Amino acid sequence: MKLCMRNKRSRFSRTSFSYSTTAATVGVVIWLLLNLLPAREASGQGTVLLANRIAANGTFSAGLTTHIWGPSATAPVTQFMSLVGFGANDTTTRAAPTNTINFAAYGMIMVGQPGGLGAATTFVQLLGVEAPTSALMPESSLVPVGQVATFRTQTSVAGGIVPMTDTLTGSPGITAGAAFATFELVAWDNSSGLYPTWAQASVAAMQGPLLVGWSGEFQVSAIGGGPSFNVPPNLNDMQDFNSFNLYAIPEASTLAFAGLGAAMLMIARRRR
Repeated sequence: MKLCMRNKRSRFSRTSFSYSTTAATVGVVIWLLLNLLPAREASGQGTVLLANRIAANGTFSAGLTTHIWGPSATAPVTQFMSLVGFGANDTTTRAAPTNTINFAAYGMIMVGQPGGLGAATTFVQLLGVEAPTSALMPESSLVPVGQVATFRTQTSVAGGIVPMTDTLTGSPGITAGAAFATFELVAWDNSSGLYPTWAQASVAAMQGPLLVGWSGEFQVSAIGGGPSFNVPPNLNDMQDFNSFNLYAIPEASTLAFAGLGAAMLMIARRRR
């Protein structure tokens, strides 16, 4: 009687042990697939520090403060005016250019200032592409990379982007540890809520009076992340980048009307 019970318990134990071992092995494999592979994939995306107010950081980057501007309701002509360059209220620890632009003198207001574009409804994003050398890539090759950011709400830091570590996803994205990448800041007005992405905004800007703007290209080295564990670099680690304003791209009819008005003004002046 005891022998029979022992045989039955022995057969049950072997079957149970074999099943438990198999289930545990499968469970471990599934856990690895669900947890380790996504982490490995995420580590392949590069990172940078998205900000336009940058403190000096030892040998890694110089200090820089630039601003992003928009039109003023009291100076409607500014909505069709595009200015790109080092602003009169910008600062840098590098040699500042002598030909600064006084955006305010043209009637423009920094994003987030009272009477200007809203801080939470004005969007900014990086366009970028990896570069094989320190030379800039063609602007036409840049694509949206990373996350969409907004602007700071305090008046004292108006025109400043809410700083963030930007993971450079995109199609294509930028690889972690890339030696160089070419970037450009773009911004657009999304107060209507109709243009949450740059792809939508850039198309709409060519069809109507949507406010958009570009900084111009700049180069960044040693993109963050990856096996080399690079620290996410500041956007100005190689060179300063420009302030700029959001403006409406005039339609062809508007340009023709403006040209006609200028011609009539010249004729009137000559008659005098």
